[in-house]
Amino acid sequence: MLDRRDFARLAFAAPALLAATPATPPSRQVIKPKKLSEGDTVGMIVPASMVFESDFVDRGREQLEALGFKVKVGAHAKARYGNLAGSDRDRAADVNAFFADDEVNAIISYSGGWGTPRLLPFIDYDLIRRKPKILIGFSDLTGLINAVHKKTGLVTFHGPMADSRYEPYTLENFRRVLMSTDPIGALANPKKRDDELIDRENRIVVLREGIATGRLVGGNLSLIAATMGTPYEIETDGAILFLEETHEELYRIDRMLTQLWLAGKLDKLAGFVFGRCTDCPIEGPALSLGELLRERFAHVPSIWGLSFGHIEKKLTLPIGLPATLDTTTKTLTIGEGAVG
Repeated sequence: MLDRRDFARLAFAAPALLAATPATPPSRQVIKPKKLSEGDTVGMIVPASMVFESDFVDRGREQLEALGFKVKVGAHAKARYGNLAGSDRDRAADVNAFFADDEVNAIISYSGGWGTPRLLPFIDYDLIRRKPKILIGFSDLTGLINAVHKKTGLVTFHGPMADSRYEPYTLENFRRVLMSTDPIGALANPKKRDDELIDRENRIVVLREGIATGRLVGGNLSLIAATMGTPYEIETDGAILFLEETHEELYRIDRMLTQLWLAGKLDKLAGFVFGRCTDCPIEGPALSLGELLRERFAHVPSIWGLSFGHIEKKLTLPIGLPATLDTTTKTLTIGEGAVG
């Protein structure tokens, strides 16, 4: 028999359990945003950590303008609330406002940090479904871009932000994915430097050979783990999961991968791609990164070292589109355009 405390706990948990039911099933219709063109207006948000020097926000705006876009800056981009760029509701209001603004063609974050998952209950997913548009970022933006895709079916993008360096490789891939309706084709690492005998910087390691096809889902490992057990956790059945990380000890990588494994998120994967673990220690005492990845992903075709995440030269990856991983060519190939 339940005592009063048990009953109270269950009664308190019931709304959360109901809320945890996905608003839309994984088989929902995928929505592609309209392509981005030079001269279009981009909305720049700061949905996570505050920008310590307010001039940096202006720098991000200027860089987007240098790419050929008009820029609107979120109303709370320079706000401060503790370590955050304004309150949760204020930062979410900037996201909602840009989706509602018919003059805005795409929404891009200035930077990441921490705080985006705090916005998720305040995002207007019905509005986004009615007015879909490009939403792009990485790092802490993993929480937002995956939640929006899960709740709406909108293809979102793991890619550079306003403060990223748009060197030629990054810019070419940004334009290829967001500014063209043509099939994206094979996404591969940058070419080897001419002054190297072998490729050391952009080396891809095959963890398990094979070919796999599935929809892309993923991002920063810490953020993926942080949403487990919430209404916003990723759906991985039949998917190609991509992960990357930065500034994490190996035992923490182990802990987060184990969390995904215990949650059943690795059981029915089609394939797996790891990017880089930037500025992570390469020695223990712990299992090495390669040992950890092989332990958890030995059951599916998988590679390690694709160019995305906390690195200068980065791909733009569309979340929700089907892709094919080929470990022989060490590429992800997307046979359709991500924008309409």
